[in-house]
Amino acid sequence: MSATRPAQAHELRATTTPASPWPSRLLQIVIVLAVVLGILWLFGNVIDNMRARGMQAGFGFLLEPAGFEIGESLLAFDASQPFWRAFLAGLANTLRVVLPALVLATVIGFAVGIARLSPALPVRLLATAYVELFRNVPLLLQLLMWYFVLTTLLPVASEALQPLPGVFLSKSGLVLPWIADGAVSWPVLEGFGIDGGVALTPEFVAVCLGLSVGTAAFIAEAVRGGIQSVPRGQVEAARAIGLPPAGVLRFIVLPQALKAIVPPLGNQYLNLLKNSSLAVAIGYPDLVSIANTSMNQTGRAFECVAVLMAVYLALSLLVAGILGSFNRRVALRGTGART
Repeated sequence: MSATRPAQAHELRATTTPASPWPSRLLQIVIVLAVVLGILWLFGNVIDNMRARGMQAGFGFLLEPAGFEIGESLLAFDASQPFWRAFLAGLANTLRVVLPALVLATVIGFAVGIARLSPALPVRLLATAYVELFRNVPLLLQLLMWYFVLTTLLPVASEALQPLPGVFLSKSGLVLPWIADGAVSWPVLEGFGIDGGVALTPEFVAVCLGLSVGTAAFIAEAVRGGIQSVPRGQVEAARAIGLPPAGVLRFIVLPQALKAIVPPLGNQYLNLLKNSSLAVAIGYPDLVSIANTSMNQTGRAFECVAVLMAVYLALSLLVAGILGSFNRRVALRGTGART
């Protein structure tokens, strides 16, 4: 009887040995290569047909001088530089507005999501009104609304509002203190303008506010749902050992809620990135705006749209990969596994 047990255990281990992942990985590689080859064939076929009809085609125009200026650019650019440099400047402008909007949307979203569960009725009602308002108004209208407020209702630069020391807000945009040449450049109101600091245009401020405030409403709902997914017994046990409400939220609720918050949070980050293309509606020179100008200059509509698709696809895959890795870490930490 005892002699058969090792044999049975060995047989059990043999039957539970995990299969090699290589066949599935090889299949995935084959599928990816087939998709890439199909896309390349499609592009080549379209360009050949365009040339056969006497239409200019190809991506060689990217090396030609752009012939237009960019009113607001994080990267230095002038009309004599090639189109690829203009697209790069547009991409830099897109990232310039997306990154701070992601941070603002996350902070506002978590604050509003927690406020929606507040025991104080006025706080809960205000948070609910915020979510319902900004979730149900199209983002394009929100961008137009913020741009109208900034360029119409605010005073001129000589009478700029000063909500905080060194911060000026007017029709000309937002001026903030900034580090320049190793020292802080402090804005000062002088005559008809503001000297010093860094100036952010109304277009940039409107896009950043619209993306962050609008996306925060969706993030708030993800945060509220994640917090409510934590078992009530966990909260009651934390209170029983004397943890204050802030400690319960920080050490008990949020670490467990992150497992439910991170996946929808990642979706909202991707939506914010793609919705930044609406910035063209209020004149902010993002990647889409540069592509439209290049399209008008060269007539290469297919090529400009292809560049846009490739850039947004690459950015979305990058963000999805980073968030997927973070989500796996959160899931493992939540189940007690060690990374």
